[in-house]
Amino acid sequence: MRFLQILLLLFLVNLGAKNLTMPKDFRMVPIKEAQILQEGENKLFCPRCGMTLPMFYRTNHAAKVDGKWEQYCSIYCLVDTMNMGKEPKEIKVVDNTTLKFIDAGSAFYVVGSKKPATMSKTSFYAFGTKEAADKFANENGGKVMSFNEALEIAKKEFEADKKAVAARQAKMAKMGKMVYNKMCQKIDEKFNSVAQAKSYIIKNKSCPNLKGKELQAVAIYLYKGEK
Repeated sequence: MRFLQILLLLFLVNLGAKNLTMPKDFRMVPIKEAQILQEGENKLFCPRCGMTLPMFYRTNHAAKVDGKWEQYCSIYCLVDTMNMGKEPKEIKVVDNTTLKFIDAGSAFYVVGSKKPATMSKTSFYAFGTKEAADKFANENGGKVMSFNEALEIAKKEFEADKKAVAARQAKMAKMGKMVYNKMCQKIDEKFNSVAQAKSYIIKNKSCPNLKGKELQAVAIYLYKGEK
């Protein structure tokens, strides 16, 4: 009898341990489930901010710029591209039901839900059907609208979001400097983007075992050229 009680106790402890795992960020999907439309050695990273695309996949957008696909972590980075004088074409967004890219013009956006935003104060999630968007909004808040309506909000809030992003990146750069001096080999390269810096670090194993937030911080630090 006591042996069975011990077995039951071990089972409950093991079950509890399994349930104590950290919650996954809603925006994240396994890399094998993420559609990556852009090409090249930097393809896993947003060309504007350097964020790892599968980590923020549910808010990903993509467009053809100068004839090539660019994939962004967010609508904020899409607007950033527009503000650079570029003309994104064939704009797509991830359908949060199928996790596949769909035409942004036909998507239904839920704007301002309680789910986490990416690069902006306001959250933007897209769906292929109005029914799915309505269900998401009923469960998580936010307003259902078209791509053009969502884009206008993103454009209107861009400057305020840009200031907040700059402040966060300044803090990240300071953190990156400390991590770089502690964990990385000397890097003399100059980089044109955070994405390029991240790819270089990974490819050359310049900072062994570095990933996630620390990798992003070092890449921002290197990109800013403040070594």
